[in-house]
This record gives sequence, structure tokens and C-alpha cells, in this order.
Amino acid sequence: MFKGSFVALATPFVNGQVDDEAFQSFVDWQVKEGTHGLVPCGTTGESPTLTHPEHKHVTELCIKAAAGRVPVLAGAGSNSTSEAVDLAKHAESTGADAILVVTPYYNKPTQNGLFAHYEAINNAVGIPIIVYNIPGRSVINIEMDTMKRIADLSNIAGVKDATADLSVPQQVLNTIGPGFVQMTGEDATALPFLAAGGQGCISVSANIAPRLCAEQHNLWNAGDIAGAQAVQQKLAPLHNSMFCESSPGPVKYAAKLMGLFSDEMRLPMVEISDSSKARVETALRELGLLD
Repeated sequence: MFKGSFVALATPFVNGQVDDEAFQSFVDWQVKEGTHGLVPCGTTGESPTLTHPEHKHVTELCIKAAAGRVPVLAGAGSNSTSEAVDLAKHAESTGADAILVVTPYYNKPTQNGLFAHYEAINNAVGIPIIVYNIPGRSVINIEMDTMKRIADLSNIAGVKDATADLSVPQQVLNTIGPGFVQMTGEDATALPFLAAGGQGCISVSANIAPRLCAEQHNLWNAGDIAGAQAVQQKLAPLHNSMFCESSPGPVKYAAKLMGLFSDEMRLPMVEISDSSKARVETALRELGLLD
């Protein structure tokens, strides 16, 4: 289930509300373009500013639009364990194939606190859980001994690693073993991550170039290393442009240029600068994504 190019879906808004029609159309386009899996309600989906009813609604919209064609890995993270449990239970009840649970942010739990957080969520659901380790946003890092303890829980299937440390996949393989799924959250290092023992990428750039992102993984899995490298090189300017400002600002501007949906965001996220807009537009034109 967890292999290849999964897209960290942006959430379209119109006049301050979730744009249901645009979102479901976007999900359908993603599947038709070859994306291997869908991840609603993550950071790129502006989950911090979604209300809990909206969060659940977006998850439901994604599952309905996916219609079983590809797996849905629903975001269910919170810095409150009880809230994360609630979101996880909802995702399971509404038909998500698995859940993605970020480390608690801001309150900085200890390693024992991290384990207890994931243990509580593990015990509340019966579907696979992918741990999301992103110290750049959550401040804390899951140490390898703690990752091993978490991996031993019954429903923990793997990790989305956004440390940008390419030694991590080998550490995980040596500590936990090959049965533990590893997906990178860093587009720019997707191919080196695969070479180090990973299985896929939960991608921001796939919002904009799903076919190319999926092709890279298809080529890698078919043993065409040179072909995968060529795609990675082609995608590099896009990856860089998608992070020229905090996500999802650049992604939403690119989506607007491509006619996918509005670039509207919720405060404190604001419209990207003119220089960033030029950078995004240049990257899209280089890939032939704009006329």
C-alpha cells in the first residue's frame, strides 16, 4: 500500500470556505494522472487552520472522490492526544486506508511522552498508522530507540521522515528492519531516499506535477535508475520553487496558474511575494505545465 508517489493534498478555499467541488475534482485529476496515494489534511492541506468538522469533512470528500482507486492516508495529527485519537477514529470509520500522525508540536513532550501519544492512538484504531517525524516544524525529533518502541506497536506501519537526513533510512533498517515502511517528506531528496532504503515520497510537488512524480517512482521500481535520475533532475527546479516560501503558498499559486483551484489561504498564511511568484511561474514553464 505505501509505495511510490503519495500527494500531500492542498485544500482549496473559496470565500473562506472549503471548496468541495474543486477539491474532489482535484483528487480525481490526481488519480487519473497516476498518483499512487492521497494524503488529505496534512500541513500542505492547512490542517492547523481547519476546524475539526472541516478536517473530517475534507477527509470524507477525499475518500469519496478516490472511490477506492488508490489508498487514502488521512492526516490525523494533533498536539493533543485526545484530539488525535478522535481524528484517527473518524478517519477509520469513514473508510481511510491508514492514518498519518505527526509528532505533537509546541508542547515538546519527552521521548516517553511521544511513545505514550502513539500508543494511545494505536490502541484506539485498527488501521495502519504512519508516524510523521518533522522536527523542523514540531521542534522534537523521534530518537531511534523511541522509533523502535513505537514500531513495535501493533498498528504502526512506518514513518514519513522529514528530517532531510539521508542516514536515517539505514538507521531504521538496522534498528527496526525492512518491514517498516519509510517514506520521505522531502521532495528534493526523494531519489536518494529510495536508494538508502525508502519506499516512497509524500510529496508537495505532486500537487502540481503528479504524472512526473509518479513516473520517477515507476522507473525506479522497474529498475530504470538512469530514467528515474533524469526525472529527478527535471523536477529539481519545481521542488525548489515549491519551498521558496512556506508551504502551501507556492503550491497554491502554482495551482491557480494551472487553473486547478484558487490560491486563497487562511491567515496567518498570506499571498506569496512577487519574486516568489516569478520563480514558481518559471519552474512551471520549464516543465511545460503552462502554455
